[in-house]
Amino acid sequence: MTYAIEATALTKRFGATQALAGIDLAVPQGAILGMLGPNGAGKTTAVRILATLLRADSGTALVGGFDVVRDAQKVRETIGLTGQYASVDEDLTGRQNLVLIAQLLDLRTQQARKRADELLEWFDLAEAADRPAKTYSGGMRRRLDLAASLVGRPSVIFLDEPTTGLDPAKREDMWDVVRTLVDDGSTVLLTTQYLEEADALADEITVIDHGRVIAHDTPDGLKRVVGGQRLTVRAADPQRVAEVSAIVAEVAGARPDSPARGVVSAPVDGDAALAAAVRKLGDAGIAVTELSLHLPSLDEVFFTLTGTRRGEGAVPETEDAA
Repeated sequence: MTYAIEATALTKRFGATQALAGIDLAVPQGAILGMLGPNGAGKTTAVRILATLLRADSGTALVGGFDVVRDAQKVRETIGLTGQYASVDEDLTGRQNLVLIAQLLDLRTQQARKRADELLEWFDLAEAADRPAKTYSGGMRRRLDLAASLVGRPSVIFLDEPTTGLDPAKREDMWDVVRTLVDDGSTVLLTTQYLEEADALADEITVIDHGRVIAHDTPDGLKRVVGGQRLTVRAADPQRVAEVSAIVAEVAGARPDSPARGVVSAPVDGDAALAAAVRKLGDAGIAVTELSLHLPSLDEVFFTLTGTRRGEGAVPETEDAA
């Protein structure tokens, strides 16, 4: 298998803080790796090392087959990077930002303008192309920032929380962009605080906590490791929740819980539980508005592995506290 990103035993310390404590990563070419972890887990530090912005204290890393230390310039020619905060020049227009970057990448003026126009159209910024970036909304600046990272058609793309601050509709638009990049042959390493984003996009997920990799698998694989399937039922009539709870307990052979008002849920073994629940609820004449058999959510996986709800953490992830 050909890997676009390979890291072995990376360590990094900032003063008394051990940001990375020997992490290993391997991202196949043309895949999306989701990197999850609480604030301060080491995600951004790992990205910055792979993008040649920081040097690891020890360990090795290859990006696009190039060593991030010995071949740093080659790595920079290979990658695109979108950080947690938009880094465009706010005094320039959107078009000028993209043309400038294209010219820095040695595209001729006509080629630079053509590439800028392509990206402005792709990211729904064409109408605002000739406005200063400082007049853009936060979401527009994030889209311009991602467009800037793609000017050189990089084969490896680092997206460090790229949809922070975007509304749900624009976030889904960005997901479509990421999928298109991979369809075109790029490899993506994605860090995100939105667990549904990793679930929707990632081929594999690496969970980092306290600078160490604590889990790695496909999204479904992680869910199965953490727990089996759950049967969830929401009664149409709140007065019949107790009856629903008794039926779920009988079908599941386990005491159910109530994760939300009017909802009853319990772990089950196998798909037969769903059919049994449908039959017993029908026999009892109980109408429901929700009836599902599903694996745990990535939220549940994240909490089980790290003991932290998403968005929680002691410190933000920076060079001083990564």
